[in-house]
Amino acid sequence: MILPYALAIFLACIVLSLVLNIWRLLTAPTVTDRILTLDTMTVNAIALVVAYGIWAGTGLYLEIAVIFALTGFVGSVAYCKYLLRGSIIE
Repeated sequence: MILPYALAIFLACIVLSLVLNIWRLLTAPTVTDRILTLDTMTVNAIALVVAYGIWAGTGLYLEIAVIFALTGFVGSVAYCKYLLRGSIIE
């Protein structure tokens, strides 16, 4: 009975978090702050996918969330490596 209300509040909080992350992305003073903001946005997107999977009642969306997590992690590591060394592949 309470699950739809809890999901609605959760989705509203995640959407608010994404809006604040976009604001931080646009006003971040350094590149590292932008990388952290993008990583946080990836975590928020994963939370949205998981919440939709709970609402839909299927486990397929959990696999999609794992793929998002792997892609976000590899992307963050590659971007940081590019900033440190100037190239991704040595």
